[in-house]
Amino acid sequence: MSRNKDFPLVEAIKRAYLEGEEDETLEPIVVFSSSGKPLGRLQDGDYVIFYDVRGEREIELTRSLTEINFNHFPIKKPLRLNFITMIEYSPALKARVVFPSDEEIRNTFVEVVTKSGLRVLKITESEKSVHLGYFFNGKRRGLFQGEEMITIPSPSGIFSYASKPEMSAREVAERVCEAIDNPCFEVVIANLANVDVVGHLENKEAVLRAVKTVDRELGRIVEECRRQKILLVVTSDHGTVEEWLYEDGSINTGHTANPVPFILADFSNTKNSGWELQEEGELADVAPTLLELLGMEKPPEMTGRSLLAKRPSELKPPRQLVLLILDGWGLREARKGNLILEAKAENFDALWSEFPHSKLKASGEEVGMPTDTVGNSEAGHLHLGAGRRILLDRLKIDRSISDGSFFQNKILLEAMEEAKRKNKSLHLLGIVSHYSSHGSINHLFALLSLAHELNLREVFIHALIGRRGEKPESGAAYVRKIEEICSKLSLGKVVTVMGRFWALDREENWDRIEKAYRALVYGEGKQVKLMS
Repeated sequence: MSRNKDFPLVEAIKRAYLEGEEDETLEPIVVFSSSGKPLGRLQDGDYVIFYDVRGEREIELTRSLTEINFNHFPIKKPLRLNFITMIEYSPALKARVVFPSDEEIRNTFVEVVTKSGLRVLKITESEKSVHLGYFFNGKRRGLFQGEEMITIPSPSGIFSYASKPEMSAREVAERVCEAIDNPCFEVVIANLANVDVVGHLENKEAVLRAVKTVDRELGRIVEECRRQKILLVVTSDHGTVEEWLYEDGSINTGHTANPVPFILADFSNTKNSGWELQEEGELADVAPTLLELLGMEKPPEMTGRSLLAKRPSELKPPRQLVLLILDGWGLREARKGNLILEAKAENFDALWSEFPHSKLKASGEEVGMPTDTVGNSEAGHLHLGAGRRILLDRLKIDRSISDGSFFQNKILLEAMEEAKRKNKSLHLLGIVSHYSSHGSINHLFALLSLAHELNLREVFIHALIGRRGEKPESGAAYVRKIEEICSKLSLGKVVTVMGRFWALDREENWDRIEKAYRALVYGEGKQVKLMS
């Protein structure tokens, strides 16, 4: 007898696994009543709490559910939902925010540099544009005066980057080489995205090609910096494929807690002498170091320290500084499961051997996350640019649950009381994971506890699952855990499960968002019928 006989949705997810589906791209599964009607669909006047944090991948789905004049795909009519988000995804969205930002991050690296009169050029492909723009600038929308940004489109029209792990790295490197020694810009900042993006796939060959691609383009940039006698700094935001296997041999498609590199390659110093770096540091130390290299004082808001332990006696500010971020490039000595070592990144290894370098902490408390958690691109770029430790939204929410203030939150109480008074359904939508940077299943459990305290009647859960940082087939285990909590509370029902691929997009792949929308609103997807 199946141990999941009381959880038909869990059985449906496991059947999907047997048919070759994975959590990340799991086709929507929708629960139907015994009479053949989809249960818990979003309807006019209902209350929705999108409990994800981070926010940039949540905007498109939120727009489809809240905008009166939404026109990116056909909908029968606009839904008049009472929409609540855990944090602010965008000020343009019609949503109440539970935890609004309480901190303006001032005097980031780019702000300080541009205020001094220097000009900054950023170069990235679209997969990482929000990181090099919004997060690197301290969650600031728009550019500073004196800052420009070139965003090269990531490959489109493909289902997975496994078919093109090279992405747009060549074009990014070409634009960097063109910008080197361009008198229009004193600072050039670029991101090579491949290792992080492709590292989330269970495809070893594709990951190795991604690492080799980044190493090849790094080599091109190094040679141009050497030829033009430019100061180059190479670093990363977090680790990924240097620990591609768990101890049991299963594939780890998530981020890691390993340190990342910081290399100071001063090609303007022909003798390559006079520089020494601290052996260790953290991502918040990068901005203060860059400012010292440029001959600038760090502002009082920057609590990071400079990594420079020794510098040439007669040092002049460089005519140009290039900062290159190798996204997802971590450091780990062990060879087992280390795809960076396996790929034989000769250009990186040569640079590491030739020039002063440090190892930077890029996870846990050092990037504003809970202790022992892995790093991520959002926290990584935020700390690289801000030069200080910043408490991230997830940790703020965790602490509010621990101290009880979460259960007294005015926005949450108002929304749930209104839903109860108006006899409307409450929908809880978001990621179900312990490890995702988009949110925590514990936040869902806290919302269910509050709904139980307030005696709500109809609570429906729409679960987004994904493989990043999770063991294979973890989605079914998470859904089972939610079902057990709901059974214990005698409240709530999981009525939709889908891979995060469909719901969490940031590249305007509206066909994906439409599939998520049609599952949530119309009940389109694989049907799971409840027994009468």
